[in-house]
Amino acid sequence: MNIILIGFMGSGKSSVGHLLADKMGMRYLDCDELISNTEKMPISAIFAKKGEEYFRKVETEVIKTLQDYDNFVVSTGGGMVLREENVKMLKEIGRLVLLWAEPKVIFDRIHNQSHRPLLNVPDPMAAIEKILNERRPIYDTVADFKVDASNLKIEETAEKIIQWIKSK
Repeated sequence: MNIILIGFMGSGKSSVGHLLADKMGMRYLDCDELISNTEKMPISAIFAKKGEEYFRKVETEVIKTLQDYDNFVVSTGGGMVLREENVKMLKEIGRLVLLWAEPKVIFDRIHNQSHRPLLNVPDPMAAIEKILNERRPIYDTVADFKVDASNLKIEETAEKIIQWIKSK
């Protein structure tokens, strides 16, 4: 069994993913890191040089490579669930856990991070709100479990996921 963390950038997927894997005796995999390593450039450079559509295609290819993985906590990119084919493949390999955070919380967490290509705009807060409004219905529909991590510590978020997994 794998646990697939989904949600917007800055929702805590990487931080929670590392801790969750450690607490559950699982291995951790970050899809964005895998893409960066495969493409030999950071995500922001992929967006700048090859475009978002190319990046989304690479995301789909990465999921295909995960089909035989077991006992992993996988952090996905914030937009990975935008494609139905990605959701279908992800659901075949694990349970999808949505880490949600309110727009202001996300902004506070990531506004100083220049490697976030979707936020390289004049008004990042407005961009966060717009993208979250577009994605929230998708996140809510595809998630098997949801955690509002807006006001939780990393440990508290991981514990909520562990309790949900134990109840299954």
